[in-house]
Amino acid sequence: MLTLANDQLRLEILDPVADRAKLGPRFCWGGYLWQISDAKVGTLLTGPEWPKADPAPFNGQGLPESFRHSTRDGRRHTWNADGGVALGAGALNASGSDVTEPCTWQITPSSQEIVFTTEQNVAGFHYAITRTITLSQRNVRSISQLTNRAETPLMLEWFAHPFFALTDRLIEMEVPAGSQLVENPGFALAARTLTQKRRFEHEKDGHMDFLRLPAALPLRAKLSHPKLSHVIFETSFAPSECVIWGNSNTFSIEPYQTLVLMPGELRAWTLSYEFGAAR
Repeated sequence: MLTLANDQLRLEILDPVADRAKLGPRFCWGGYLWQISDAKVGTLLTGPEWPKADPAPFNGQGLPESFRHSTRDGRRHTWNADGGVALGAGALNASGSDVTEPCTWQITPSSQEIVFTTEQNVAGFHYAITRTITLSQRNVRSISQLTNRAETPLMLEWFAHPFFALTDRLIEMEVPAGSQLVENPGFALAARTLTQKRRFEHEKDGHMDFLRLPAALPLRAKLSHPKLSHVIFETSFAPSECVIWGNSNTFSIEPYQTLVLMPGELRAWTLSYEFGAAR
């Protein structure tokens, strides 16, 4: 693991080579924030299989992000006659279930940030990614830059999949004014407060749905936490859609972006996390 720390928080970030066993084609390998610990109260993030030490790479834990190579219904984005690629992971096998040619990451650490950079020309796609993880007091930022170096347009989905801790197997979250949620068996939205309708009983018991956010506005969500006063999660962009999901071990709010980059185009965005005071 790579680490970034101050007197309040300690970040554990996966090493794309040394921690290969924890990595697969779903999430970006560079800048994968695996765990954050508070100096007073310990670990702050969970995951679908929490507290298992070696969750399946597809599930993971912490604050992973994904340059999605296919949609939820199986439509493929970064594929052509030469094969497929999961940006930030590498070339894929025919089914997309495994990375056959990983991209190579250069890692530049300093006292307040770690920068991950990669460039890969494979399977007919040529791209460059820079991922920067910063720590300042109790604030963590994840900054991404994606450049299309190919001579053809690059289209894909990107999403964040943060895994937040539950309080007695429940979450409460303040969402932007004007958000909407259709009637469903897992979650309820009253005014600006989203809650669970019940405690999910085990890892396979859970619910996924879509939170309809106000158009053209970045996401800001304030979440409950069992060890902290709160967690605030913000995006620098207006999500194209927003998934909410939880099981007995974790809760996730997942902002998506649909990205179309023309040849030579660079796109950048930021996720921000504020971890409130320890209880």
